[in-house]
Amino acid sequence: MSLTLATPQTDTAAPTLAPREQEALRHIAAGRTYLQTARHMGLSKHTVDAYLRRIRAKLGINSTAEMTRLAISLGL
Repeated sequence: MSLTLATPQTDTAAPTLAPREQEALRHIAAGRTYLQTARHMGLSKHTVDAYLRRIRAKLGINSTAEMTRLAISLGL
């Protein structure tokens, strides 16, 4: 199931996070490093980095702190 988020800047279609993006976001919000997240998900650190860059781009956020705040507010 994908997560749809409304962005405060616009009323158009909200971006959707893929399940693996959600999972990576959950791990980062829990305080894991990119490497720890990659190991847990069975991926390379570079793939986790790509997921998190896509999340930032989709949601218009710039930092890990903002991603963490978002994940917490969404109950991830």
